[in-house]
Amino acid sequence: MFLASDAMRGRGSATPDEWIAATYVGSEFESYGLKPGLPDGTYIQRAEVVQPVLQGGATLTFSGAKALQEPQDFQILRSTGESVSGTLQKIAVADLHNAQIKPGSAVYLTGEVDAAMIRPVLRAISTMSNNAPALILLVESKPLEDFFEQRLGGKTMVDSHVVGVAPTSTGFARSTVVMLSSGAAQELSKLPDAAEIHLDIKAHQNTRYTYNAVGLLTGSDMGPSAKVLLLSAHLDHLGIGRAVNGDDIYNGANDDASGTTAVMELAHALAAGPQPKRSIYFVCYGSEELGGFGSSYFRDHPPVPLHRIVANLEFEMIGNQDPKMPKGRLLLTGWDRSNLGPTLVAHGALLG
Repeated sequence: MFLASDAMRGRGSATPDEWIAATYVGSEFESYGLKPGLPDGTYIQRAEVVQPVLQGGATLTFSGAKALQEPQDFQILRSTGESVSGTLQKIAVADLHNAQIKPGSAVYLTGEVDAAMIRPVLRAISTMSNNAPALILLVESKPLEDFFEQRLGGKTMVDSHVVGVAPTSTGFARSTVVMLSSGAAQELSKLPDAAEIHLDIKAHQNTRYTYNAVGLLTGSDMGPSAKVLLLSAHLDHLGIGRAVNGDDIYNGANDDASGTTAVMELAHALAAGPQPKRSIYFVCYGSEELGGFGSSYFRDHPPVPLHRIVANLEFEMIGNQDPKMPKGRLLLTGWDRSNLGPTLVAHGALLG
């Protein structure tokens, strides 16, 4: 109730509200009798997040044509926070799944993205950007405009990075995505393939912090090579966003106050019982919604070497029944990656 209350303002990633949530979880861990989970003797692991802030007034230029201006000619849906250039590669939206993307290109997806196509196209863009196009250009459509307004709150999604964590390419995190007006799209259609496209942006760097709550239940096996368990969830959500029926707080009861609550309840129950053989780390991460930042930082700065973590269960959105599963049964992702799922089921766990 507390985590998902209006008082927590949606526990936005890398905000003071997230810090309060992490402090609350850490204090609960302490009250259950867990030891501080970090080498410095604390329950809170802090990581520095650097996020570019766009200043507006971006320009899109290509040889032999007048520069296009933001926002009248285009809107930036997602940005790396840097100016980008690439050679033009035209691909029909219908051919997107079979296209061979040229690294460093400026991919122009011709054709309108209708309501039935919006999710497949966005998923394809996510996959496509792992082949490293510098720029992805889409023609404006009502579904894309709705996505921009509803999912992104009318604001550009700008890639952040965590200090002390090696950058990774997940989703379309390293591609800038632009939505063109119909007039701008017509100008682009006139260009030959391999024309040079340049997007110039202005940005400054903003520093914030994200927080993980880490508690430790020590086991009887305390040898230097003893294996440990990890039970985890993420404690952040979307924070304050576009108002729906006058309510701009995205409370995140299911995503993921439910999982955070599971970790806390397991910590409470296990700490009250007999000492386990293996030590158990209980961790609630910050800034999952920004790209798994808290868990990435924990991975690169773990309290024990990663090879000692024999198993990890992450609890995510368990407040509602997954429609793909039989009633009363939880979906375990990563089922094919280990024998953990079948082993738990053999012991009576309601998983699949």
